[in-house]
Amino acid sequence: MSKNILIADDNDAILEILHRYVTKEGFSPILAHDGKEALKKFFQFAPVLLLLDVMMPNIDGFEVCKEIRNSSNVPIIMITAKGDDGDRIMGLDIGADDYIVKPFSPGEVMARIRAVLRRLDISEEQRKDIVRHSGLEINISDYEVTLTGQPISLTKKEIEIFWLLASNPGKVFSRDNLLNSVWGDEYFGDARTVDTHIQRLRSKLSISEQFNWDIKTIWGVGYKFEVKHV
Repeated sequence: MSKNILIADDNDAILEILHRYVTKEGFSPILAHDGKEALKKFFQFAPVLLLLDVMMPNIDGFEVCKEIRNSSNVPIIMITAKGDDGDRIMGLDIGADDYIVKPFSPGEVMARIRAVLRRLDISEEQRKDIVRHSGLEINISDYEVTLTGQPISLTKKEIEIFWLLASNPGKVFSRDNLLNSVWGDEYFGDARTVDTHIQRLRSKLSISEQFNWDIKTIWGVGYKFEVKHV
């Protein structure tokens, strides 16, 4: 596996600090000062993870993330001075794996990097699993979901949540269970992140009565994938 981590930020002081910490962790930092350079170096060096600032010259971080998501599911952690929920939700919605607000602790950034990369360390056998239910197929290896044969456009996190629930029909997952399984036990977010992803997942799927399955809310607990036996 590649040991390159791409760090894209137009602030030289931040680049220097993150360069030092990433190097201490045994990775090879690749630096970019704007969005255009970030895209060029992403395809040139094939990093294992991106630390991506939102507000950059030429091309902003959101556009960089969307462009990369057209061809790759490599983990992306977005870094920004904007801490409002709208920017955070937008970053997650276009496929970012995590979101860090400036000012930040370099130690916190490294903890999140470790958490994201641990989730990639899944056995090949497990990653090849394809979950099928009535009209539904989830391929976690290729991050593809089809409903009645038609591809459904979901973010990386939405697919991971959906696959986890559908792989365990009838099992109730608390919000903390889903946070730890999908985002990692060192994720600093809260349960609202899970609720937001479930809401968007339901909206995109438009689950109808023709299917014998549904994503059910267990009030006060969490969620489960329910299969109706008829």
